[in-house]
Amino acid sequence: MSIQTTQTETKTEGAVKAGNGEYCFAVSELESIDAGPGYSTSRGGVVEGERMLVGYIHKPKGTGSRMHTHPNEQFNFVVKGTLKGVISGKEFIAPQGSLIFIPANAPHSIVATEDEDVIFLALKDLSHSIIGMAVDGTMSGPHYEPGFQPVSSTSQV
Repeated sequence: MSIQTTQTETKTEGAVKAGNGEYCFAVSELESIDAGPGYSTSRGGVVEGERMLVGYIHKPKGTGSRMHTHPNEQFNFVVKGTLKGVISGKEFIAPQGSLIFIPANAPHSIVATEDEDVIFLALKDLSHSIIGMAVDGTMSGPHYEPGFQPVSSTSQV
């Protein structure tokens, strides 16, 4: 006789665990977590099942991720706006309604175009969390297109 166990913790800090009677989620209303700390501006709610995770992710216009990888494969479905980027050296533009496939361990960088903020669904297997690692080994911050860098607030005395 085999005993099935259900994971109660998530691989992604701040994610919501599905199952155990929780089957329907208002993803746009979930707590927003940093989906790429140190290399991306992506933030949103994340739900993890036993084998997959789904993120409802917001990326502000003109911002995005520096080149990074993760050991799990990923699909991004663009709900609103347009994403542009490069995956394993191949450039792409993905408008609303596009599905982007990112193979496991593929170096990639994805940015919201300058026109409008982007909402996308990120779907990944749970061999790893939603968070990857920048290719250069640093977590020195996200990518900003020219003119979209955050304005530093310095007080004048």
